[in-house]
This record gives sequence, C-alpha cells and structure tokens, in this order.
Amino acid sequence: MKLHIYIFRHGETYFNRSKRFAGMVNSRLTPKGIEQTILIAEKLRSKRFQMAFKTSLSRSSDSLKIVLRYHPECKQVIVDDRMIERSYGDFEKRFHKTVIKKYGKAQFELWHRSYKVPPLGGESIKMVEKRVLSFVKDLLILLERKKINVAICAHNNSMRPFRRYFENLTVKQMMVLENPYDKYFDYAIEC
Repeated sequence: MKLHIYIFRHGETYFNRSKRFAGMVNSRLTPKGIEQTILIAEKLRSKRFQMAFKTSLSRSSDSLKIVLRYHPECKQVIVDDRMIERSYGDFEKRFHKTVIKKYGKAQFELWHRSYKVPPLGGESIKMVEKRVLSFVKDLLILLERKKINVAICAHNNSMRPFRRYFENLTVKQMMVLENPYDKYFDYAIEC
C-alpha cells in the first residue's frame, strides 16, 4: 500500500518580498503569496489526505487554510513547530542588505548558506535538520499506524531537510535548494 506525503511551502510573504529575515516571526502573505497558494490548492485539488500539519506561524496557517478549502476529507490539522522556519536570531526582522553592510557579503553568505554555521543567536541548517528529522520519524510511524495521506505546509529552510531525506540528497545538494512557492512535492511511502 502506498501512502502519500504532500509537502509545500507557504506563499510569498512581505518579508520574503522585501528580502528581510523572517525566521520565527510572523510575516503575512502578500497578494502574490495568496495567488501562489491558490495555485498549490488547485494542483492538490484531486489529491486526498486525511490529516494536515502546519507550524504556529501565520504564513503556514494561512496557506494551509487556503489549500484545505478543497479537502473536506481532512478532519485533523496539527501544529508542529519542529518544522518551523529556521531561527535567524539577531537578524530576524532585519533586511539582508543591512546585515551585508554591517558584516560583509562573505560573512552574510556563510551565515545564510552554511550547513553548520548559525547566524548570531540563531540556528544552523544542521540544527533545523535535527528537529525536522525528529518530526519525519514520528510522521512515518503515524502513517504506518493510521494508513493515511498527509499534507504539510512548511517553510523554505525546513523543507530542505525533508527533501534531503526523501530524495536522498547530499548536504551540498540540499543547501542549494530553493523551494518554489507554487509547487508541491509528493513522497510515496510503501506501507
């Protein structure tokens, strides 16, 4: 029996659009972000899932709410912050260009794109991966036990470890991923 995990990124937010670090703070969907989420909803319309997961951030909740309009069969929505966006620590709410100006482009890239080096007061992708893999482990047990399909509305940096796990990517391959706002990923699990 094949079960499915449908995972997608929330729509574009005002912080995404203006190149600010959102991290674990709320930033609302832009009109374009709402359109992107409607497109995801249309793409997922013919799929069936009985449970959905989101984070406590409004961009994840708002995006999932749009998708769920087409899924009356989804009877349970669970908030799980193990898949919340990466914490950018001291840089949250700050513009990328402000961080670059203060610390230089090379240091910005190291903090922004390194697997092991966290931004000041924040999380590295390695740290994010540890909590996401804890979620994945529990999710696979849940699928095996309940025999259901699930939808997940995640964030760019939490989707990287999901994709690394399910697509058997290297760290290097994972770190160059940019998860689109208007595409979902379908992982079939044999149970």
